[in-house]
Amino acid sequence: MLGDVETRSVSPVFVGRADELGTLHTALGRAAAGEPQALLLGGEAGVGKTRLVEEFAASACARGAVVVTGGCVEIGADGLPFAPFSTALRALRRALPDELDRAAAGREDELARILPELGDGLVRGRDGRGDESATALLFELTARLLEQVAAERTVVVVLEDLHWADASTRHLLAYLFRTLRSGRLAVVATYRADDVHRRHPLRPLLAELDRLRTVTRIELGRLTRDEVARQIAGIIAAEPERSVVDDIFRRSDGNAFFVEELAVSAAEGCATGLTDSLRDVLLVRVESLSESAQRIARICAEGGSTVEYPLLEAVAGLGADELIEALRAAVGANILLASADGDGYRFRHSLVREAVSDDLLPGERSRINRRYAEALEADPALVPADSRVMRLASYWYHAHDAAKALPAVLDASVEARRRHAYAEQLRLLERAMELWDGTPQEIRAALRMGDYSSAYRSCGCDPAETRLDFLDLMAEAADAGRLCGERERALKIGKRAIRILEDAAADGAGDPLLAAWFWLQRSRIISHIARGNGWDEIAKAQELVRGLPPSAVHAEVLAHAAAWGMLHRPGAETLAAAERAVEYARMVGDQEVELHARLVRGGLLVDAGSVEQGFTELYEVRERSMGLGLMARINNVNVNLPSALESAGRSAESVRICDEGIAFSHRHGLTDTKGWIISNKSESLVSLGRWDEAVEAAEWARGFCLSDKPRATSLTQLAAVAVGRGAFQEATRQLAAAQRYIGTHDPQPQYDLPIAHRAIELAAAQGRLLDARAELARIVDAGLPPSSHRYLWPMLRTAAEAEADARGLPAADAGRAEAVARIRTAAAQQATPVPLWLAHDQWVRTELLRAEGRDTPDDWSAAVTVLEPLDRPYDLARARHRLAASLLARAEGDDRERATELLRLAAAVASHLGARPLAESVALLAQRARIGLTRDAPRRDAPADPAEELGLTSRERDVLRLVTAGRSNRQIAEELFISPKTASVHVSNILAKLGVAGRGEAAALAHRLRLFPAVRS
Repeated sequence: MLGDVETRSVSPVFVGRADELGTLHTALGRAAAGEPQALLLGGEAGVGKTRLVEEFAASACARGAVVVTGGCVEIGADGLPFAPFSTALRALRRALPDELDRAAAGREDELARILPELGDGLVRGRDGRGDESATALLFELTARLLEQVAAERTVVVVLEDLHWADASTRHLLAYLFRTLRSGRLAVVATYRADDVHRRHPLRPLLAELDRLRTVTRIELGRLTRDEVARQIAGIIAAEPERSVVDDIFRRSDGNAFFVEELAVSAAEGCATGLTDSLRDVLLVRVESLSESAQRIARICAEGGSTVEYPLLEAVAGLGADELIEALRAAVGANILLASADGDGYRFRHSLVREAVSDDLLPGERSRINRRYAEALEADPALVPADSRVMRLASYWYHAHDAAKALPAVLDASVEARRRHAYAEQLRLLERAMELWDGTPQEIRAALRMGDYSSAYRSCGCDPAETRLDFLDLMAEAADAGRLCGERERALKIGKRAIRILEDAAADGAGDPLLAAWFWLQRSRIISHIARGNGWDEIAKAQELVRGLPPSAVHAEVLAHAAAWGMLHRPGAETLAAAERAVEYARMVGDQEVELHARLVRGGLLVDAGSVEQGFTELYEVRERSMGLGLMARINNVNVNLPSALESAGRSAESVRICDEGIAFSHRHGLTDTKGWIISNKSESLVSLGRWDEAVEAAEWARGFCLSDKPRATSLTQLAAVAVGRGAFQEATRQLAAAQRYIGTHDPQPQYDLPIAHRAIELAAAQGRLLDARAELARIVDAGLPPSSHRYLWPMLRTAAEAEADARGLPAADAGRAEAVARIRTAAAQQATPVPLWLAHDQWVRTELLRAEGRDTPDDWSAAVTVLEPLDRPYDLARARHRLAASLLARAEGDDRERATELLRLAAAVASHLGARPLAESVALLAQRARIGLTRDAPRRDAPADPAEELGLTSRERDVLRLVTAGRSNRQIAEELFISPKTASVHVSNILAKLGVAGRGEAAALAHRLRLFPAVRS
């Protein structure tokens, strides 16, 4: 290896960049104060990104920060999975060994997928079937590791050359930028902006990060003429002539690297020999080297971003002295630099490396890659173990030797899957499929399914003895594409596989089980990318396995069909499908599919009313999944069990199970699953009257959950609280956003019905009774989905309440009988085996009696009685308010005393929840009855005027009465002998005093508070 070699093509003067450096220093200050910082530094190639980062790093070190750097590695056209994070964490462990080891304690095996030194050399898998939770865990552990290491010491992590980043690195960086919450940490990522064309894979990530307010974007521009002059002066150690500055500025256009190259060339007297082409500018100093030094440069250009000295020595074919002299010349000319760890060499600038590589002849490039591959096969210790398999695969592939490349590429794909780098696995498998036909038959025959395929193993054969075939590669690639989010590519691969299998079936050599498996994968992808609901694909899979002996694929098809039915068509038929899936899974001994089917069966049993049997099933699935460590099933049950508990009215138990699931998800880095669970928890918190906690939970899920559907659930709960608190405009926005997340491609009762319920509730609260009726009619006339009692009972109760509240409004008369009959008929179809559903039944029947003017205190007393044990304070407070009103209307015996106590209880709940509409209704009823809502309140001798209590003048009271009757401004003006403009002013003042947004809400409030009892139908 070489010692220091003096070079002078880098300016000793740091020119310009004051604003950009200031931004970086500001971020460092915030990080030091405990506020994590994320920064993106972009600029064209050669503009000076690396120099700016070096200056910042030196300054940060001077302030006591630990700075570590990791660069995205390019091997040919390939990136190594997680390469910049591996390099940065390795440097961080050298700098802070004790802190990093403490932070990684207990999680070494998982973190070893990024930093192998933490493990024992064995990268262990999870369960047999791949799922996104493994990647999520790795990402979460990495983020928390950095936060913990940076808890007491400021840490700066620099990730260079994102334009070369592999997909796994991009995904991890996005996760890191989204989830950093604590620690004295700054992450700076650089990328070459001119390489990020419209279809570059980095472009979507940059767009996503731009939307995060926590990410600071820095765009590095070119140097001005004055800055170019200062840079040249620093390089040549003299004041340059004006003509030289003008010429270099014109030709470089302010690009710092080009300025440097042109300045050195001019100083050496060879400027006149240059052309204006970029290639010649970059190659001119390489071509001035000796032949052996040029040869080393060409070899290094194909070796990757950094080439280890022992590997370079093995490939170069030069004597030790000749190699050292060649390297000394290349380093002295500032073409190559020693790597940061001192073990190898890299080009000082990637532009030069690319120019040298592009200048190679096709045969020359293949030959160099072959020599790299042969050297690495002969001595694997020439490169670090964590990059060996990937680099060997790349070298053989670019050597164009299919016989050697195919096994190497397949080995690399297995390594990528073990690291949960599914995007790299997909790329490698696509490369293997490309090589397949060109590989000699004897090489392909030696490959075994057990070594390379894990996605599909339901062939009934011994994988260790079964030959790997092309369809096995396609199955593995389709699965990898689904797991890494490249669903369009996975869909394309699956479509091609199905076509191959169909052609084979036509020739009598089909494989229906494998075809059914591909149709199942297609179903999952179709529903994810909003191309449909996935049922047609499941039906095709069912057709393929029908009549075949029991198999794992058959059981999986039945389980998927049952799971689809649970979401779309719950009922007896779907429950029977789940039973068959459990039976088949047990026959073939597939525990995971069995637990999946039992989970579905348990949820369906609860929905069907067999509540205790259903919960016994769900809790058993939970316990067995935990015991077997089946992450996918654990995730499912942690989401489904609390949802089922909430449906049965066991809200407190649901919150407890949610908290356990949230803790589990947090420990395992399952942010998306955590979001699903928290969205479920928000629903139970609303039921329990813990509205502030519900809002906090829903806001978290909306902000951090990666999936759209739990976001929609959270928004629906936010809308419920907003309606309850009288924030109708906010509720309107929340419901609209929830509907956008749900879309229209895959309707499911569990999302559509709650949104419809809140839409009815909001319309009624705003006085839009006809809209509320129309929404209910849409749901009922389309056919009420079976086993959806948990959603339909609250909706029918709200619709009945709207009809009862509107009794006496002239505009509500038309269609009332039909609307009441529709609600009554729909309610008669719903089951009541659960106390909560029984309470809804009683409430609905009583509200319908109120809508017809036939309710009695006994009816309302029955409703209150069934609600009291259910721990639903808001619902109970509303029923108590209705009972109090009914008692005061009857006014017999101790009715007034009972009503007083009921109103005080309802008022206390309304005040605690901030439920303004309920509080106003209770207060107005108390005022009309001369009842004090506190025990020490003075007794009123005369009824208060509700309109006066609201601050309305006599004229505004008259105007509000006519608004409530549905009059327009012109009609009001004619009746009160005022101008339409004056009527409009009065209406605006009324809306402001009532705190409502429109005439409908004003009318609804007036009617709810019975301000004008004389208005009757």
